[in-house]
Amino acid sequence: MVSRRDASPIGSPGAERVETIVVAAVVLRDDAGRVLSVRKRGTSRFMLPGGKPEPGETPGQTAVREVAEELGAALDPAQLVLLGEFEAAAANEPGHVVRSTVFTHPARVVAVVAAEIEELRWATLDELETDPAVAELTSRRVVPALRAI
Repeated sequence: MVSRRDASPIGSPGAERVETIVVAAVVLRDDAGRVLSVRKRGTSRFMLPGGKPEPGETPGQTAVREVAEELGAALDPAQLVLLGEFEAAAANEPGHVVRSTVFTHPARVVAVVAAEIEELRWATLDELETDPAVAELTSRRVVPALRAI
């Protein structure tokens, strides 16, 4: 779902209109505390698993459905904990902004590459923050929020 809004590109007050891509994502951790990130087919940046809502879906429903589709993992929606709503320049769609509702989930999952996922990897917060292959929303917005909890 792409919604339009009148807004300035990040860091450019008064500039032209940008499109906002609305998504929901989930922070999943392994027993070592590393965070799962994914790279979708045809893209170069890693991000949290998640995606765009279907009509009528809540962010939580979107997050659970997307994790099932992308990773083959069933999450209990009752265990989703809202981390926050974050916005950054879209990693794979130039000229767009992505706004993501991000949840944490305590389940340890066995993730498999499915749907549009090309690659997955587990990374520490330091790795997510410093790796240039990680999307800005994850590295510059979500990681600091995770460090704060």
